[in-house]
Amino acid sequence: MTPTRGCWRRTAQDVKGGAGQYFTPRAVIQALVDCVQPRSGEVVVDPACGTGGFLLAAHEYLKRGGDLDRDQKRHLRFEALRGVELVPNVARLCGMNLYLHGIGPDGGDRREPPITTDDALRDTPAAPADVVITNPPFGKKSSITVMNAEGETGRQSLTYNRPDFWTTTSNKQLNFVQHVKSLLAVHGRAAVVVPDNVLFEGGAGETVRRNLLRECEVHTLLRLPTGIFYAQGVKANVLFFDRKPGAKEPWTRTVWVYDLRTNKRFTLKTRRMTRADLDEFVACYRPGARHTREPTWSERTPEGRWRPYSYDEIVNRDKVSLDLSWLRDDSLEDSADLPEPHVLAREIADDLRSALGQMEEILADLEEHAEPRE
Repeated sequence: MTPTRGCWRRTAQDVKGGAGQYFTPRAVIQALVDCVQPRSGEVVVDPACGTGGFLLAAHEYLKRGGDLDRDQKRHLRFEALRGVELVPNVARLCGMNLYLHGIGPDGGDRREPPITTDDALRDTPAAPADVVITNPPFGKKSSITVMNAEGETGRQSLTYNRPDFWTTTSNKQLNFVQHVKSLLAVHGRAAVVVPDNVLFEGGAGETVRRNLLRECEVHTLLRLPTGIFYAQGVKANVLFFDRKPGAKEPWTRTVWVYDLRTNKRFTLKTRRMTRADLDEFVACYRPGARHTREPTWSERTPEGRWRPYSYDEIVNRDKVSLDLSWLRDDSLEDSADLPEPHVLAREIADDLRSALGQMEEILADLEEHAEPRE
């Protein structure tokens, strides 16, 4: 039975995850595309494209941008959108999703398809992108399955020794941040969904943040609320930055932070996030006019969610941490504001599962490097 267009679209939206992925809510996708504003003639890339949500949103945004001439329409269909996906089944679903929206070649066309099934981190990018919008797979470590001479299998940490990376690490998200920077053309724009550990982790994390602040203009950080992904305990953010040419002085001057997490509660069933929930952020972002930004936070307005931090303030923080927050969490002071018991219990369980996963990764690393006993 051949699925209808509507059936495929729903399938693409409802797939929950694979290879550590948590697919991005549509409201977040639309807001990020509205912020980076892809333009006709540009190349938009998602190196962890999943079912193609960001690419489809960019396609719709470009179609709404005005009447396109013949060459612009051809570029939009065949050249403007590119994606890489590690999981074959998800990549096939993404390709079908794009095809049903008129993106990419048909069966008789020899042009390259817009989606590649591959490990995006393996090689240095072959072609630059004007815009990168992506939600890389969550899960702290990159690993592969290996088999020894006795036929026993096990997991082994995977690192990428790429000359264009600032540091070598098995942290998947830090590698994706480095990859996105390399993927961007000079003056290219990026919006990358990252978990909290990317903002504060030491060692390789500090190296990546310090270099990113120097070589790119890191201008915006959006703190996302919990409860919007299929894994309820996921704490994620969106990091916006532009790649810049080489310079003696750091390109980052001010990082603007919007806190959509503190005292905000969403669920996938009873309180779904909508695009309207992100309207204030997009208005504060000032797409196309970032130089006109104004904070909503001040000493007189301590509940404001939009606040700037200078480059000097950030580099003087411990480990150059970008884990920036200032709002008072009401739930810590007033028990009346606590969520329902079953919601609170689920959040605790999710946090415990996340902690257990991290401990298992540490244990696996210890066992991998342990010396055999005589």
